Amino acid sequence: MKFIDYAKISVSSGKGGDGCVAFLREKFRPKGGPSGGDGGKGGSIVFQSDSKLTTLQDYSYNKQYFAKSGENGKGKNMHGKNAQNIVLKVPVGTIVRDVDQNKIIYDFNNDNEEIIVCKGGNGGFGNARFKTNKNPAPRFANDGEKGILLNLELELKVLADVGLVGFPNAGKSTFISSISNARPKIADYPFTTLIPNLGIVNYGQYKSFVMADIPGLIEGASNGKGLGTQFLKHIERTKILVFIIDLNSEDVENEYNLLCNELKSFDERLLDKPKIILLSKLDLVSNDDIDLLFFKNMKDVIKISSVSKQNIDKAINLIANHL
Repeated sequence: MKFIDYAKISVSSGKGGDGCVAFLREKFRPKGGPSGGDGGKGGSIVFQSDSKLTTLQDYSYNKQYFAKSGENGKGKNMHGKNAQNIVLKVPVGTIVRDVDQNKIIYDFNNDNEEIIVCKGGNGGFGNARFKTNKNPAPRFANDGEKGILLNLELELKVLADVGLVGFPNAGKSTFISSISNARPKIADYPFTTLIPNLGIVNYGQYKSFVMADIPGLIEGASNGKGLGTQFLKHIERTKILVFIIDLNSEDVENEYNLLCNELKSFDERLLDKPKIILLSKLDLVSNDDIDLLFFKNMKDVIKISSVSKQNIDKAINLIANHL
């Protein structure tokens, strides 16, 4: 399934059915009086979050969702049939935004949340409703209410406790695959990972947290380079940032500073989150006692190897303690 995290759609609730103007015509019941029924209610547009969904792919194909109108009222005081609601399911983490008014309608943070975005129009009253002593035979009825048309933006921001950030081939995918149930594609070329990968990390007794491997960070990503801001937004919801930096890089300190600058350029509030630094690929370093003066005074820095599992448990415990 293709990962789609943004879609623009148009939705419209249904018009209410018109009320009916009718008079009773039955044998042995002369002057039966007004008997026009009410119109049915128009269908509403309902959004519902579903934890089983991980993409907005369906909304990239079908961009228009129009609910049906309610049925008109009928004679003999028969109520028109109500139209069915249209229920649109979205992944947890989806933001529904009104394009024209530029405002957020709802932010789905939990499974099975439900909200009516466009309420269906009420049905009009039939002439039987307007019978009075002064007017025993009204010859008018109400029209049904019109539906509501909205242009919406759907934006998915993955929900994870921990966000992995780092440059391509820093070892993020290898790390998340070694400690969780995530199985991302792993290769030795840049941009192997093209979509955020979520993994559940189990630790302790019946405890777990969700980790997200965020792709696309390179110098200038906040300005749209590489995968640019397409996936930077997924870091916004995480509680902790884990920096993965390759120990074999020519300038480890510079890589860390570049990552911080890209996050700051995108949203400076990201740097207020707790940060953990994992220096990866320790198994490829010839000198295990490699000295990194820049990180010496930093508290949460661990050298790890996702292949040999060196210090992996220590990293998990550190993340869990922060959470």
